[in-house]
Amino acid sequence: MGTALEAPTWPAITLAEAEAVLAHFPEAGRPRDLSWHSPRPFSAATLVRTEQGEFFLKRHHEKLRKPAALAEEHRFMAHLRARGIPVPAVMPAADGRGALAEGPWTYELLSMAPGLDLYRDRQSWTPFLTPGHAFAAGAALARLHRAARGFAAPAREPHPLVASFTIVPSRDPVAAARAYVAARPALAAYLADKPWQGKLARLFAALGEGLAERLAQQPELWTHNDWHPSNLLWTAEGAVSGVIDFGLATRTCALHDLATAIERSAVPWLEAPERTGDARAACAILAGYRSILPLTAADVETLTRLLPLVHIEFALSEADYFAGILEDRGQADLAWQDYLVGHAEWFLSPPGRAFLRAIESGSRI
Repeated sequence: MGTALEAPTWPAITLAEAEAVLAHFPEAGRPRDLSWHSPRPFSAATLVRTEQGEFFLKRHHEKLRKPAALAEEHRFMAHLRARGIPVPAVMPAADGRGALAEGPWTYELLSMAPGLDLYRDRQSWTPFLTPGHAFAAGAALARLHRAARGFAAPAREPHPLVASFTIVPSRDPVAAARAYVAARPALAAYLADKPWQGKLARLFAALGEGLAERLAQQPELWTHNDWHPSNLLWTAEGAVSGVIDFGLATRTCALHDLATAIERSAVPWLEAPERTGDARAACAILAGYRSILPLTAADVETLTRLLPLVHIEFALSEADYFAGILEDRGQADLAWQDYLVGHAEWFLSPPGRAFLRAIESGSRI
């Protein structure tokens, strides 16, 4: 949630733990060593070298993911993989399931995605290294959206730290937000002493005019919802060779996914308040996307209307996670004030408005 690196919330996976878990995954073989530990904050993960190769082992607390919750995203991954999208294979446990519950933990084991992990040592939600990477990411996202067509599963259950699409497309977003909060007791308790409904009402009044009507015209689609450089793997030539981390995937729409990709890679949120967005990178993402799938002028206008608000539901999910599961009010405050409110209000500033205008004009070139 900030610029400083912090100690992981969840304890690192040990070799002994990996050996005990992989005993339930016969196709993986016996672990030899752990070559890397993820610094990401919401789970623990490691690369395990075994007799059969290298695998990605991820551990979630049961309050975040149970096997049934992982099965929702695993089915989407299998659908994409069958249609040629380079996503990791989910390794089956001995009982055939793709996740294992052990005590308070839920484990999943994935094959290695192909390619170079060029952004491994960079923080999440930081920019692409080159406009070429941004273009390639946009093209890869379009291919994923094309492959996702026909995946008819309903939206995921309201798990923590999962994207959703109920508030932003609603004609009464404050009422939809009340329902969202009411379904999450820890979030409701955290917001109880804040005038949060009035704040959301003002943000939607300032930024969301006509958005619900526009989004009603967009076909629903299962989407990735966390499309940023470090969730992609690369060839030496700069093409996307692998797509990872479907933890936020659910049913939204293609423009929601595109707006999220721009919001997380073309706006330097971790920098000082006087930040400016990188419209060149945003336009490169859109150019890459439309090299595979069409985007009309109306689509781009809808996207720029959506962009200032696209983060709101995930920001609420983060506040719920920090306030409820971690009981960390300071981090919940960052999710609410700095992320949800601050992100949206930046688009009302001169740099934010200039960024949106530049995307609209640049996308017409």
